[in-house]
Amino acid sequence: MPEQPTLLLTGASRGIGHATVKRFSSEGWRVISCSRQPFDERCPWPGGADNHLQVDLADPKQTIAAIDKVKAMLRGQKLHALVNNAGISPKGENGARLSTLDTDLSTWGQVFHVNFFASVVLARGLKDELAAAKGAVVNVTSIAGVRVHPFAGAAYATSKAALAALTREMAHDFGPLGVRVNALAPGEVETAILSPGTDKIVNTLPLRRLGQPIEVADAIYFLCSDKSSYISGTEIEVNGGQHV
Repeated sequence: MPEQPTLLLTGASRGIGHATVKRFSSEGWRVISCSRQPFDERCPWPGGADNHLQVDLADPKQTIAAIDKVKAMLRGQKLHALVNNAGISPKGENGARLSTLDTDLSTWGQVFHVNFFASVVLARGLKDELAAAKGAVVNVTSIAGVRVHPFAGAAYATSKAALAALTREMAHDFGPLGVRVNALAPGEVETAILSPGTDKIVNTLPLRRLGQPIEVADAIYFLCSDKSSYISGTEIEVNGGQHV
C-alpha cells in the first residue's frame, strides 16, 4: 500500500488556506493544519480536529514549540510538504493602510514573525522529515511584495518581499537535501481579507476578475506534486496578469 503523503499548512482557517486543505484532502493527503484559531467543526474534511495545531506564529516561543508538536503528530513519518501560508496585514483606524510613517515597531515585529520568520523556523526545524520525503516547501508571498499596494500595509508588503528572497536562499540550502522550495504570489483573491475598493483594482486586471481561492490552491498543489519535480527557487504569479 503506498504511503499517504502529509502536508503541514499554516494559516489554514480561512480563504486560501481553507481551499488548500480541501484540495490536498481530495487527493488523499493527510493535512496537519496550523492556525491561531481552534479547529472549526464546520470544516468539511476528515480527521481535521485530530490533525489541527493551534499556534500563534506571532509568538516566537509558540512557533519553536510547534516543531516538536508537529514531530509528535507525524509519529516518525515523513513530511512531504510544508506550505507557509499564514499572513497578517494589520490596518489603522477604519481599515486605513499602515505606511512606513505610522507603523509602530511592535506591529513590524508581529507581522514579520508571522509572515517571514515562522516560515524558515518551521522549515529548518522539520528539515529531516522533509528530506526523508524528498519533499517540497511553498512560501505564499504576494503581489504586494513587488509594488506599493493601495490596501496592503508597508510591513505586510516588505515581509512578503523578504519571503520571496528567503525562498531563493532556502532553495539553495535545502536543494542538496532533495527538498524543493518555491514561492507562490497571489494577487486579488476573493477572500475575507479583501478591502473595500478592491473592485476598482479588478477593473484594471487583464482578466477583469478576482481570483478564487481554489485557483491558488491548485497552483500550490502543483508545486508540492511530482509534476513540478525539477522546479525550485521560483515564484509563480497567480494574479490574472496583474504583474504585467
